[in-house]
Amino acid sequence: MEALALARKEEQKQELRERLMQLKKERNAIILAHYYQRDEIQEVADFRGDSFLLAQKAAETDADVIVFCGVHFMGESAKILAPNKTVIIPDERAGCPMADMVNVDGLRKLKAEHPNAKVVTYIDSSAEIKAETDICCTSSNAVKVIASLDAEEIIWVPDKNLGHYVEQQTGRPLIKWEGYCNTHDMLTVNDVMEMKAKYPGAPFVVHPECRPEVVAMGDFVGSTTAIIDYCKRSDATDIIVGTEDGTGYQLRKDSPEKRFHFATKYLVCPNMKVNNLKKLVKCLETMQPQIYVPPQVAENARLSLERMLQVK
Repeated sequence: MEALALARKEEQKQELRERLMQLKKERNAIILAHYYQRDEIQEVADFRGDSFLLAQKAAETDADVIVFCGVHFMGESAKILAPNKTVIIPDERAGCPMADMVNVDGLRKLKAEHPNAKVVTYIDSSAEIKAETDICCTSSNAVKVIASLDAEEIIWVPDKNLGHYVEQQTGRPLIKWEGYCNTHDMLTVNDVMEMKAKYPGAPFVVHPECRPEVVAMGDFVGSTTAIIDYCKRSDATDIIVGTEDGTGYQLRKDSPEKRFHFATKYLVCPNMKVNNLKKLVKCLETMQPQIYVPPQVAENARLSLERMLQVK
């Protein structure tokens, strides 16, 4: 009975995949999926990537429809960079707690207290916050963005953990907002120590959104893409991973002979996992829910995103 149930489940998934291919062609659609999405989403994506790569793809695509499989702020960024495209997401409930930790009134107050400061906002933020920003960044280019600025002071929004890492890498003090990623912040020193004891000699790769004391334990620190690239090149057979577990799809795809051990079972973003294959097909059938960004907000936010994309 169990085998029959599994076979039926796979048959249903194949039917959904076939329907998806049909809809993509009819809509002239492109599917962008973040590395933290479910495997079944990443399997059918035209492009898998981190926030920076997917922002680039959204800005460059000639598709009429962008299906963004990620969280809401990512869909907003795609709409801002490709205003003439229709941008839809599988589930509009896919939010980001870290993005919700910063608000426009609070940021404006901080800007008023530091009138000569430049505002650098992590891309994990709402369109309204990006509209109050001089330049955005991602974890993959944050150090380069900060290094590119000629400013007396820099306000950093919203991730204090990534901000701490950037301070260390650039030697420039930041006025940091007290936000953090709920998922990455769960990883503790004890978690890492237990895994290192279990897999002695295995390198520990870690995302800079983790707590500073955890990041300090890393054999390699980098963005999701940088972690994937490092693991692909590494000679290690066992690797301890300190980032969201959806990354495992690409890690296993690149290096099936290696064993990846996530540093805790709690490295799962529930918001990223809201999307699934069935919802993906439905959103292309109904062309809902669509992402909308008010024109004035979009115009101001676009400047901060475009400045980010220009940093080399």
